[in-house]
Amino acid sequence: MTDNTAGIQLKTKQRWVAEAVELFSSMRFAISLLTLIAIASIIGTVLKQNEPMPNYVNQFGPFWFEVFAKLGLYALYSAWWFLLIMAFLVLSTSLCISRNGPKMLKDVKSWRENVREQSLRNFHHKLEWTAPLAVGDLARQLIPRIVSKGYKVKVVEKDNATLIAAKQGAGNKWGYIFAHAAIVIICLGGLLDSDLPIRFQQWFYGKVPFSGNGIISEIPEKHRLGLGNPTFRGNTLIPEGASSSTAIIPQQSGVMIQDLPFTIQLKRFVIDYYSTGMPKLFASDVVVRDHVTGKEFPATIKVNEPLIFNGVAVYQSSFEDGGSKLRLTGHSMTGGQDKVFEIAGEVNGTTPLTTVGDNEYTVEWSGFRPFNVENMSNNNDARSVAQNKSLNSKFSSSLDKHLGSGAKNANSKDLKNVGPSVQYKLRDKTGQAREYLNYMQPVQVDGAYVFLAGMRDTPAEPFRYLRIPADDEDSVVEWMRLRAALVNPAMRELAAQRYAKHAMTGNDVPEQLRMQLQQSALRGLTIFAGNDKEFGYIAVSRFLENVPAAEQEKAADIFMKILNGGMWELWQAAREQAGLKDVPSDEKHARFLQLSTNALADAGFYHAPVYLQLTGFDEIKASVFQVTRSPGKKVVYLGCLFLVLGVFSMLYIRERRLWIWIRPQDDGGSHALMAMSSQRKTLDFEKEFETLKAKLTQSA
Repeated sequence: MTDNTAGIQLKTKQRWVAEAVELFSSMRFAISLLTLIAIASIIGTVLKQNEPMPNYVNQFGPFWFEVFAKLGLYALYSAWWFLLIMAFLVLSTSLCISRNGPKMLKDVKSWRENVREQSLRNFHHKLEWTAPLAVGDLARQLIPRIVSKGYKVKVVEKDNATLIAAKQGAGNKWGYIFAHAAIVIICLGGLLDSDLPIRFQQWFYGKVPFSGNGIISEIPEKHRLGLGNPTFRGNTLIPEGASSSTAIIPQQSGVMIQDLPFTIQLKRFVIDYYSTGMPKLFASDVVVRDHVTGKEFPATIKVNEPLIFNGVAVYQSSFEDGGSKLRLTGHSMTGGQDKVFEIAGEVNGTTPLTTVGDNEYTVEWSGFRPFNVENMSNNNDARSVAQNKSLNSKFSSSLDKHLGSGAKNANSKDLKNVGPSVQYKLRDKTGQAREYLNYMQPVQVDGAYVFLAGMRDTPAEPFRYLRIPADDEDSVVEWMRLRAALVNPAMRELAAQRYAKHAMTGNDVPEQLRMQLQQSALRGLTIFAGNDKEFGYIAVSRFLENVPAAEQEKAADIFMKILNGGMWELWQAAREQAGLKDVPSDEKHARFLQLSTNALADAGFYHAPVYLQLTGFDEIKASVFQVTRSPGKKVVYLGCLFLVLGVFSMLYIRERRLWIWIRPQDDGGSHALMAMSSQRKTLDFEKEFETLKAKLTQSA
């Protein structure tokens, strides 16, 4: 009883194993795995991998950030479930090869000579004929004809008959073996070049990512990967004149430091531009020193022309700023005084800002570009911080001609180099920061030259631009003077007096009427200057909403005429206070005043206590190299070769089998039965069958 039970259990286990092997080696299982890998690869292509975690938080928000983090989408190709799918694909394909490979190889060698005459009669492509020759003579006559068509022939003697077995293209079975083996080889090569070796060192050798700040040479050993690390892919940034012997490998919770067997010193970074300012070519002249021998040699690393040394490939990935020295002029954007000060900084450094009142700020210099290519088409974005208008206002359309912004169509492009720019963050004492991008030179937008001052609240947002018009000296001085005067109550009062005086000349004008106009001008300037909540054209639209609907358009026109006149007098009063003469009242200066008014209306959205204008710089370039050791690359190349051979064999090599059964007849002649088969029935096969019929049955 016990032996029977054990036998049943053994058979059950064997059956279960057989069914599992059948499932894992089946085509439907492999196709399912390939589908999952394809979907995962699409996600990994769309979603940038191994980015800093704050970038994902800004992009997706806290909820979806956590969901995607649990799924491992930020490092998808090293996620446990993706590697598990790859392992099952390798297992499935390997089982398929082990099960079907021997059968296919046996079939390649087989002549299938064990057929019977009756089975040949059941073939769709068959032919029977008689010949006045003996069996041996007919066989000797047919064999050369079959060989001439590219077939290999084997003659088998049967009982009272002769069988000619022929085959061609049996090697296409190798195509299936090569194609399946290619999947295994490519997957293994990919796993070799994955971060599994790094994960292994983290699991068993206590290596952990480094998430702090510090000098690379002082980072502890537990955050470093040794020279024996079999595979890695990292980056190193080297400023001109500096050197590096390490690479940074990004991880989800920090970085790993990979030591290199050599030191790279960047002598010179070369960059060539197109006429539009777009980079055309960039390369790095370096000196490499071998740590083992101490020998040095020069090299030039270009895009698609890497340096390969000691099994490590160094690619020219990109270029960055290497710590350029910046000189800027600061203009206060708060208060009624036009304060100007000088400030200096270094890219990737910080500078305290102590000239903006009681608040404490720090400037974090994040970027500098000597060239900037922008789309300056008339249909492109007008680059204002905000449209600064009330969408709910019934009369807001009447103010459109006064606004400095609008939605544009970006279909047409006019790419131009608009010169240097500086990018920085302004951080207050509470740790809150906004990012700014200011251009050094005025840019022509909509027919006028303006200084573009960009701002954004988070890195996930695009920059929104304040357009400060350039004055006669191609500077922002006049606009800054006008800004300070607008927020100064005494200057607004003086401007209103000047406006009323110049608008109503003559001794016969009643003083009361002049005073009413003065009060209207003062009120218009005050409304436009606004407060922390409402300012500019938004404040104007809110004020005009109190006017009856039937008279709003007329009131808006009158208000804007008084406001424009008051702004002109405000400008002249500010110049007079600075000891300057009034500017001529012409079309050029009227255009400048209109652009200045538009910029003042948007200035409240700039959210900066100062405007920093780049005045000079000493550029220091830096190269970003991608440093890789990829032993799996050659394995993948071998797999690709197998895949090409396999696909070519399956698609272009057709297996054909031919049998001719010859038996003697009573009259001394012979009766021949030919049958032919192929894996794929095509027009070529039909033509080949007809050709063989004619060739084999023709008279000797």
